Amino acid sequence: MNPDHIRVEQVTTDSKIFAHTRWDILPLLGGVFHLTFFFAMFFLYPHTPLWLMLVLGFVYALMVNANINGVAHNFIHNPFFRAPLLNRLFGVVESMACCFSQTYYDVVHMQHHKGNSDRPDETGETIDWLSIYRHGHDGEPESPWTYVFLSFFRDNPAAIARELKKRGRTELIWGNVELAAFAMALFVMFVFNWRYVIFFFLPFFYLGHCFSYLNGYFRHYGADPDKPIAWGVSSYGKLYNWIFFYNGYHAEHHFRPKVHWTKMESFHQQIAGLQRQENVRVINRAHLLGFLDPHPPKRSDRGRSGDSAPAAS
Repeated sequence: MNPDHIRVEQVTTDSKIFAHTRWDILPLLGGVFHLTFFFAMFFLYPHTPLWLMLVLGFVYALMVNANINGVAHNFIHNPFFRAPLLNRLFGVVESMACCFSQTYYDVVHMQHHKGNSDRPDETGETIDWLSIYRHGHDGEPESPWTYVFLSFFRDNPAAIARELKKRGRTELIWGNVELAAFAMALFVMFVFNWRYVIFFFLPFFYLGHCFSYLNGYFRHYGADPDKPIAWGVSSYGKLYNWIFFYNGYHAEHHFRPKVHWTKMESFHQQIAGLQRQENVRVINRAHLLGFLDPHPPKRSDRGRSGDSAPAAS
């Protein structure tokens, strides 16, 4: 099979609202529910036992991870709505729910696809700002511990803003609108209950992003940055992919980023033979639990997929 000749099935609908399929109402509702949960925690905090609030905070952290890697991720590649204004407004919803700009996230994520977790060049730089090799040594992946807990603090807002400016004034304006929306929400919460924001919300917000980086690490640990079909590591658990809108099919996603989440299973079947031929790495657990893999590739293997399990058919 010639990779250049692989056809991607386009998703179309006669809906006047949705751009691709009415099934996108599911991630849409997921984003709205996340935002509702975000506000509900604030109102429940003064009236709820601490043990229950800790449970809710942990659930919120898991939701941040699921939103970033499920709802927000699919929204970047295949915006849900026909009307540009509806897409912009949902971007604001996502920005408030996750407390970062969806438009700025788009910039970072597109940079991720430009580099595909590449290794550093001769100057020590990677194209992909999120590459697991960016802060590694001797061409090896970074330790998952430092990647997970330090990546949150490594964002370069100036570099992101420069890339966003290249897209034009409108993109920059909407990015700043999104920043202002969640910043205002947090400011109002701080005014009414600063203890909630400092001692409860921010720690779980940070934990949610750590979960996201943990997810991202094992979506590329053991992949091969030199083979397009093996740029990612896949996990095919049903429940996991239902919750994350099929982003577990990560090797498939990096190989053809525009494949809609509803077509990911069929696309996998289309290229399964080529994946087996190229030893695309597959893990049996959700990426968040990738550290439990009983047979991980050694970091000294430089993440190449030669020792990996074959792709599932």
